[in-house]
Amino acid sequence: MKITGLVLGCALVLGGGGAGWVYWHLDHNIHSVDIDKALGDNRPMRADQVAASPSASASPSAEPLEKGVLNVLVLGSDSRSGKENKKLGGGDSGGARSDTAMVLHLNADRTKATVVSIPRDTLVERPACPTESGGTTAVAYNVMFNSAYSLGGPVCAVKTVETMTGVRMDHYLEVDFAGFARLIDALGGVDVTTDEDIDDDLSQLHLKAGDHHLDGKTALAFARTRHGVGDGSDLGRIKLQQQLVKALVEQVAGSGLLTSPTRLYEIADAATGSLTTDTGLDSLTELAGLARSLQGLSADSVKTVMMPVVQAPSDHNRVVADQPEADELWESLR
Repeated sequence: MKITGLVLGCALVLGGGGAGWVYWHLDHNIHSVDIDKALGDNRPMRADQVAASPSASASPSAEPLEKGVLNVLVLGSDSRSGKENKKLGGGDSGGARSDTAMVLHLNADRTKATVVSIPRDTLVERPACPTESGGTTAVAYNVMFNSAYSLGGPVCAVKTVETMTGVRMDHYLEVDFAGFARLIDALGGVDVTTDEDIDDDLSQLHLKAGDHHLDGKTALAFARTRHGVGDGSDLGRIKLQQQLVKALVEQVAGSGLLTSPTRLYEIADAATGSLTTDTGLDSLTELAGLARSLQGLSADSVKTVMMPVVQAPSDHNRVVADQPEADELWESLR
């Protein structure tokens, strides 16, 4: 978000017709899905509506992006299949998966953020979701969380998160494998510290305990590895993903992007080219407005947590929400 907010500065530095072309190109990089139209009004209320009146309707309109509490569903996926994604371990043209799911909660004055990771192996109720053909999918119980995206894309992913949390997702952001790797490379890599050796042939990640500077391909493997850390479950991977989120925030904050218009353009091109958003975030103007509100947000003010889970009684390779702790967490984000 901060990167796209700097795009306007890049355009101003270039000046004239060049600025217009840069803005047009980056703006058209972004793919979008009209989630509000697809889901209608049968959704949890927004935070500003709850504060105004507990009986308010859950209408799609909301406060400006620059102020107020916001909850954003962020997914990492291999949905844009192709040679580059396949090379990096993505899916094929026959399907799409969401490897990473995080709910980003921004407080009203945008000085603090909470990132809640949802394990993809969590067993949930998948609600009936609207389809592009005008029909609906069937309700399913005790199914993996990431099946929602595989079945019904961003719309069903949002619907499932709202059903399990009771929290309105004000916006949606999706980043694909290849775009994520390009973004890391454009930023010049990220620095992480590992507490233990990581040796995972499936993700092709092999790191000794200690400090590491990761390029795009290795950072992607770092975000996706699970068999080389902890108990080999999705829970160990989430800890690495949360570490990477903070490393990215620090890298963006300390990279001095505006000093090089050419480098800023490369970063902005990678960032916007990897995005799928809801229609409320599908332009540079909207993303820049949100980014401006985050100028005071540092890595130290970003709290990363995981939805409380326990081993599923029906399948020891799956987890379920740990109650009442999970509901208490979601209540704090409403």
